[in-house]
Amino acid sequence: MLFIEYSRKDSRMREKAKTGSCRMYHIRHHAKQTPDKPAYIMAASGAEISYKQLEVRSNQLAHLLRRQGLKRGDGILVFMENTPEFFEICWGAQRSGIYFTAVSSRLTAPEIAYIAKDCDAKMVFSSEALAAQAKELPALLPQIKHWYMLGELAQGYQPYHAARDGCPSEPIADECMGLEMLYSSGTTGRPKGIRRPLPPPETPIDEENILLTLVKLLYGMNEQTIYLSPAPLYHAAPLRYSLSVQQLGGTCIVMEQFDPEQALQAIERYKTTHSQWVPTMFVRMLKLPPEVRKKYDISSMKIAIHAAAPCPIAIKEQMLDWWGDIIYEYYAGSEGNGFCAIDSPAWREHKGSVGKALAGVLHICDDSGKEVAAGEPGTIYFESEDLTFAYHKDEERTAQSRHPAHKTWTTLGDVGYMDEEGYLYLTDRKAFMIISGGVNVYPQEAENILITHPKVADVAVIGVPNEEYGEEVKAVVQPMRWQDAGDALAQELIEFCKSHLSSIKCPRSVDFDKELPRHPTGKLYKRLIRDKYWGQRDSKIV
Repeated sequence: MLFIEYSRKDSRMREKAKTGSCRMYHIRHHAKQTPDKPAYIMAASGAEISYKQLEVRSNQLAHLLRRQGLKRGDGILVFMENTPEFFEICWGAQRSGIYFTAVSSRLTAPEIAYIAKDCDAKMVFSSEALAAQAKELPALLPQIKHWYMLGELAQGYQPYHAARDGCPSEPIADECMGLEMLYSSGTTGRPKGIRRPLPPPETPIDEENILLTLVKLLYGMNEQTIYLSPAPLYHAAPLRYSLSVQQLGGTCIVMEQFDPEQALQAIERYKTTHSQWVPTMFVRMLKLPPEVRKKYDISSMKIAIHAAAPCPIAIKEQMLDWWGDIIYEYYAGSEGNGFCAIDSPAWREHKGSVGKALAGVLHICDDSGKEVAAGEPGTIYFESEDLTFAYHKDEERTAQSRHPAHKTWTTLGDVGYMDEEGYLYLTDRKAFMIISGGVNVYPQEAENILITHPKVADVAVIGVPNEEYGEEVKAVVQPMRWQDAGDALAQELIEFCKSHLSSIKCPRSVDFDKELPRHPTGKLYKRLIRDKYWGQRDSKIV
């Protein structure tokens, strides 16, 4: 088990670090060795930030944190869109022993305030582009004294650039390793914070971490990597993988916002070697006109990683036909309790699988906690003594994530099954399962079929009340063209689904929506859709 084996080497790695016999990874080294090399480039604006610039600005940010009284173990909140300043704030916190929490730019002020209170933030960084929400925060969070904003200021904020540039550019005297503290996306309820213990203060800030080991060994990332990140940086995977590329001395190409054709343009323009996607991005690229898809040279791409949500088999097959066997998939969560991975050749042999466990031991269990046979769906647990986690200030949900009999078995709440060879297949989240007339229906099956219909841009399949059966299956569809919405398309989609699945798994009715509440990272807020049909109309994305 890659992660577990590495974690047991931690003490030896620190000893090697003291003697200089182990190579370390950090932007400070690349600022000396390749000062003018871009650490990252903003895809739309073309703004380039060199390693020297990133080193100087992150040092200034570290001084600002200390100047305002923040010490090791304190926290900051980053509420920004993808901007050039995003990484310097994270690196400044990383070299100061500070927890940095990035939050979604789509949240409302009360939702942001909930996270800020929960993570005990003492400083907030935001931007003019998000001023509508940001200006409400100081009144909601009077305990926070330090507020900084990019661009034109909202009331209560200080100018970020002036504050940063007024600080020294050398490292602070008491550098120590800080960590990200991220939150689940809240697709089934309030977001949950994952706060890992800080390493001992003497741990070098450039020590190799577990994710860095993974991206080197599994994906071949190194200082030559040019990594395209098309997703929001506040999400765990885009942020963590981008920071890893910078640890290695590679270059990140950061899209300010995802656009399918602009993503292909970025691959061609920057000759990207690695990238990371979510299935909805694949869908949007595949639905570009054929002449547009063929227009761009993507031959530089060595590895395209995808995760965050299950990918329909038909969609992945089309991507493999287009991009070749360079697509790697993984299954993991922000909680870091386990990791499964699969490459393209193995996926072709096990279509629909997210791979075998590389970290943790997989168990599939029924509602009583008993393990089920191969091929039978159940709750997915990872067993590991090294990779357990706790939700910050939430003992109840931490307890719910544990197996009833084995406390080192933890779950993210997903349902799936294993085949005889140990490959994992995701079925759905447990909270989204539909029980119709006593039969369990997993909405993902119908969703995977319906998204391949040429008139469907996005789809959610949910259970809605039915007097006779308890629940019935409904599809809520975002059509490619709104003018197609209507009874004729609804019936066409129902019949299309029935041509691929048994009728009990298919929607009995179809509603249409101009846009489904999908997170930019690919996760669908199905709870919000479902609540409308169950009389809970005040739900919010949190």
